[in-house]
Amino acid sequence: MSSSYWNNLRPFEKRVVAAGGALFFVVLNFLFVFPHFSDLTTVHARMEEAQAKLQRYEAEFAQTNAYQAGMRQFEKEGYDVAVEEQAYQFANAVQVQAGQSGVRILSNGRINTQTNQFFIEKSQTINVQGAEAQLVDFLYSLGSGGSQIRVRGLSVHPDPARQQLQANVTLVASYQKKTAARPATTINRAPTPPVKAAPPAAMPDLSTDKTVNPPNKRL
Repeated sequence: MSSSYWNNLRPFEKRVVAAGGALFFVVLNFLFVFPHFSDLTTVHARMEEAQAKLQRYEAEFAQTNAYQAGMRQFEKEGYDVAVEEQAYQFANAVQVQAGQSGVRILSNGRINTQTNQFFIEKSQTINVQGAEAQLVDFLYSLGSGGSQIRVRGLSVHPDPARQQLQANVTLVASYQKKTAARPATTINRAPTPPVKAAPPAAMPDLSTDKTVNPPNKRL
């Protein structure tokens, strides 16, 4: 709107034009600005949620080195045992520790096997006899240090002579599960077309003595 047009308006007309402009401005804000007032709160909430998620991811990612160190420690301490040797290694560790602690093994149960996504678990229930200090040393030594054997169940009672203790012990050992090797990729090649053999040469007709003269060529 030019200044000359505004100056030519009467005072009442100027008030009408100003009121109309103000009303138009209010309508525009009501249609396009007021409905988006809550967007700022929504954006702040989404930013806070994203920051919290990022912090969780960073905290979990920071544990990667610890996880890798733990896996290497497990392999170093004997967790990485061949499948065919796990049962023998489990039973032998129990027998060796029983001898070192002075505990007598009265009976051995069957070794059971369970598996999950990461570990193979061997469990066995044994009945042992010994003095109190010997039993304590036996159970403590099995689960200490780098051993993967732990005690899951235990019941203790006096022996018939009431001179020593007898215990039913359920032992569990966890071994790292081997990941299956990825099969080799097979490259599909187009089949080689068979080579056709050349037709055999025509043999001369020897059944008659007729001589076949070649046709005369015209010059």
